[in-house]
Amino acid sequence: MKRTLPDLSRFELQCLRKLWSRKEGTIREVHGDLPKAPSYSTVRKIFERLEEKGAVRRVRLEGKAWVYKPEVSASDIIRKEIRRLLDSLFDGAAPELVSHLADMKELSVEDLRAIEEELGKERRGTRVPRRSEGRKGS
Repeated sequence: MKRTLPDLSRFELQCLRKLWSRKEGTIREVHGDLPKAPSYSTVRKIFERLEEKGAVRRVRLEGKAWVYKPEVSASDIIRKEIRRLLDSLFDGAAPELVSHLADMKELSVEDLRAIEEELGKERRGTRVPRRSEGRKGS
């Protein structure tokens, strides 16, 4: 049975991204990785929420600190968040999003060529998964 991905707040996503980059870590380690981090207790509360939502799990104790590991993959959450953005702002229309990114100078001609190449690979069935795809906790 396919598990439903949790809805995450911006700060929950930020904490989870730091945990993905570490593969696993303590709350203190993630707290230290956060730019302009709130208090340690705030980050601890975020991890409690992430655990309740099934996004992370405790894997072991190191001294008095729990070590956490992501339970959702980066690629799955990225897809979910992009889908949510597309649906809420663009009525599901990806070309409109790409157009806005180009207008904002967030996409270069080289970026568009790379996208076109990826689409060609997809059509030919020769596309290689990105680093973050297909692995839990990546």
